[in-house]
Amino acid sequence: MQRTRQRNHEFDGNGWRRQINRLLLAIGLLASTANAGNALAPPSLRDYAVDRWTTVQGLPHNSIRGIAQTPEGHLWFGTWEGLVSYNGLEFSVLDRASKPGLLDNGIGALYRDPAGELWISDSRGNVGHRDAEGELRFSPRPPDLPEVLIQSMTMDHRGRLWLLYESKGLGQLGADGIFHYAAPPPDSPLRTASTRMAIDEGNRLWIGSYGGLLFRELDGDGIVRRAPDDFGLPAGLAWPYRAPDGRLWIAAEDSLYRIEDGRPVFRFRIPDKGRLTAMLQDRHGQLWLGTENLGLFRLTERFGLERMRDDLDLPGGRITEIFEDAEGSIWVGANGGLFRLRETLFSNYTQRDGLSGDYIRAVLEDRNGRLWVGSAGGLDRMDADGSITPLRLPTTSGNSPSVLSLAEDAEGGLWIGTYVDGLYRLDPSGSIRHLGAAEGLPSGNVRSITVDDQGIIWLGTQRGVARLQDNRARMLEGEHAPTGLTTALSSQPGELWIGSIEGARLLRGTQIQRIDLAALGGGRSVFGFRRLGNDMWIVSDRGLYRHRDGVLARVGLEQGMPVDAMFEMLPDRSGNVWITSNRGVLRTTQAALDAVADGLGSRIEVDRYSEMDGMVSAQANGSTGPAAWLRKDNTLWVATASGLSTVDPARLPTLSQHAPPPTVIETIAVEGQPLPLGSANHPVSLPGGKRLTVGYVGLSFLLPERVVYRTRLEGLDHDWIERGRQRNVEFIGLPPGDYGLHIAAAHPGGAWGKKEAVWRFSVEPFWWQRLDVQAIAALLALIALLAIYRYLVARYRASNLKLTRLVDERTEDLQRQTRRLLHADDEKTRLLDQLREQSESFERQAREDALTGLPNRRAFDLALKRALEAARREQRPLSLAMLDVDHFKSVNDNYSHSIGDTVLREVGRLLIETSRASDFSARVGGEEFALIFHDTTLSQARSTCERLRQAFHAQADWAGVTDLKISFSAGLAEWNGEGESESALVQRADDALYQAKQDGRDRICIG
Repeated sequence: MQRTRQRNHEFDGNGWRRQINRLLLAIGLLASTANAGNALAPPSLRDYAVDRWTTVQGLPHNSIRGIAQTPEGHLWFGTWEGLVSYNGLEFSVLDRASKPGLLDNGIGALYRDPAGELWISDSRGNVGHRDAEGELRFSPRPPDLPEVLIQSMTMDHRGRLWLLYESKGLGQLGADGIFHYAAPPPDSPLRTASTRMAIDEGNRLWIGSYGGLLFRELDGDGIVRRAPDDFGLPAGLAWPYRAPDGRLWIAAEDSLYRIEDGRPVFRFRIPDKGRLTAMLQDRHGQLWLGTENLGLFRLTERFGLERMRDDLDLPGGRITEIFEDAEGSIWVGANGGLFRLRETLFSNYTQRDGLSGDYIRAVLEDRNGRLWVGSAGGLDRMDADGSITPLRLPTTSGNSPSVLSLAEDAEGGLWIGTYVDGLYRLDPSGSIRHLGAAEGLPSGNVRSITVDDQGIIWLGTQRGVARLQDNRARMLEGEHAPTGLTTALSSQPGELWIGSIEGARLLRGTQIQRIDLAALGGGRSVFGFRRLGNDMWIVSDRGLYRHRDGVLARVGLEQGMPVDAMFEMLPDRSGNVWITSNRGVLRTTQAALDAVADGLGSRIEVDRYSEMDGMVSAQANGSTGPAAWLRKDNTLWVATASGLSTVDPARLPTLSQHAPPPTVIETIAVEGQPLPLGSANHPVSLPGGKRLTVGYVGLSFLLPERVVYRTRLEGLDHDWIERGRQRNVEFIGLPPGDYGLHIAAAHPGGAWGKKEAVWRFSVEPFWWQRLDVQAIAALLALIALLAIYRYLVARYRASNLKLTRLVDERTEDLQRQTRRLLHADDEKTRLLDQLREQSESFERQAREDALTGLPNRRAFDLALKRALEAARREQRPLSLAMLDVDHFKSVNDNYSHSIGDTVLREVGRLLIETSRASDFSARVGGEEFALIFHDTTLSQARSTCERLRQAFHAQADWAGVTDLKISFSAGLAEWNGEGESESALVQRADDALYQAKQDGRDRICIG
């Protein structure tokens, strides 16, 4: 999937503007009604994110024939090469090769009926439907029906499905499952019918054709007629569209009409003679219009007519379908592929919008409400109407300077710091003054500028802080004065805060105080300052530091921040605190920051925004300033590496609090063998002792990669178990009984969905666990006990008769035993020695794997415990790797268990040969091994594992089998030195091993 941003075209001319005004009056009521429950109306078309798919991204064919969404949430796309299901993460193609499959790959049309069932037609006149249980069935087609493409389908209030055959007229599939068809006469207008039909509230069927609009009275004589001439429709292609509000629209060539009181009323004509081919009225009342060769248009009361840009590399050709999904995204099918428009939190400005450069370094709003943007390409001004004007600054090279910093003085003058071209001042009158070496300014960067309450200009330069007064720059000197690159300045009444690559300084009068960040978390480079109340917050490469009455407190990576280095910190007027970083924009609250800084909470919760939320780049810039700005209208503007991103906090409730996604079960497998499609919709009885795997997905198309899950197995679990982003759950050896698997999904930080996926199943007992077998066994045991009792009584009586004889025999036996015991006493020493040797042998066998000769799991557990004790005692690093031989089961299946055993022995040999003498190797499972790296950092351990991977790759013909290649997946973790237990360290390595398998195996992942 490819993502981009787009900006609407600006149109000129007055004729079509008058048409827009007329149509806006028509749709204004619709839009205002639709938006009455929304806090904000939809944004401009330029602020939508655009995602696109073609065969490169997984579609079987680029031409989209239909789009639909079924009640459980799946999206469906009809193509010439099959029916495509989309769950937000991947496409699943249903074609003739599928089981069950289609009768023909060429999809003619898709239609979702009022009951939520999906109807499918194909290019050979077949009709199928997917019912509420997910089963796909095709209706038997009588031989007299046309074997041609069914272009369109629609259902009337009596449950009759009307079918529009290509050049063969109309047919219907009754609610009783019987087809009805009569071939049209040769001169019938149905011979030129196009791809669209609609039924109005009067039960009249409207049919599009290349020769004009057609209609049929469904409760009348059944004759298809042309629209009356007095309708005034232009000649050529015309087709109907019924909007969600029930209104009927007519598209005729490049013109748009709406049926009012039974007659079409002209509303709009597309400029440049664009022929209309698709239409949608969305939930906001906006009209989306697809054309034959001019792309996509949107018509709204707020923005008028907007058109998708031509330079967005969108799928080309005729727009065939426009569809709005349950989350409000707009899906557009074309002959050249599929694209989707979705509202996002952030919007952007780049060179495409008129900026001089995309690498933005500074942004500032002046007292007149104009936004100034400094970039690697120069300086730009954005006026209130959104227009962007570049400002040419004179340089010796003639090229625009790279702007790093901005500030406004009390007179309204704009100060501009550059990369190598010194300092500029833009006077309110428009005159420009340049300051450089002649005025005492040191060469190099001017990365920060601030104006104090005395009107003095302070500059952060490459050689420290410069004070500009009377057009003369003088360097700040004295004890603790910075001498290196200065990246942040903040003027407060009576004091100047200074940030540089040497840390933080505070200037009061002539005294410079050094603020020791390194002692608390290792902070060094300072990128910004922000006064919140009476506290000064310092933004650094090790998070945020709060300076309160001379005391520092830190909120950083260890306290829950997702990144180390942060650049700007801005509170808005809605209670949020925004923080920029190289890995996105973070959002939290001042109360949350203070709670962690005060020790009232151990971790802070933050929301992080990135490209998925509309940012042109998650890499926000810093070490210049200001790199972010809060405007008077409470919008936040952020300088990034690819453009200027902006967010309106007022949109947060609308776009951040997405409805929880519905959850569906997609796959069920027993011992790796999938159950038939539809098994999740009804109870299933499973054999006992088997491995059960259930795959599921939360059907969100806005943030599918972020959806998190939880499960609860009714009959086993007492509470929900959170699974993170894991999309399957596995159960092994469930005891016999009845179960119900509940699965729920949520967006990160959002509520759990109420629309759970629930699958009920039972596990059959083994034969010996059945009640009838147990009852028979108990009866047989009782009979056996009675027989034994009778036998013992008889034996006892016989024993009494033999007692006397036996006493004599026993006496003699005792004498013989006495002699043997005396002899045995002589053998005692020898036997004890043998027992000692056997004991040592058994002890060795208990700690050694018999197949590979490596230590076994028991030895590994003991070794890891001792290693952790030594690491704690000596404060030395310790790393652990968990390895799993890839696809080992296929080796056993394809070559034999003997070959598999040989492979394991060779793996053990490579472990010993590749690892160091101080390392500890063990076999801890079937094909799972472990490596303990004493006194070894994570990077050193990774190097050793990489050498082991290379040794695996270098070995040819494993186990003597020609071309047999063996690889492994590994999870690597380093003991964190904070009292982490052996089991926690092993779990982190195991999680990393699982991630390595999920990512494609033959790799090493870090835990």
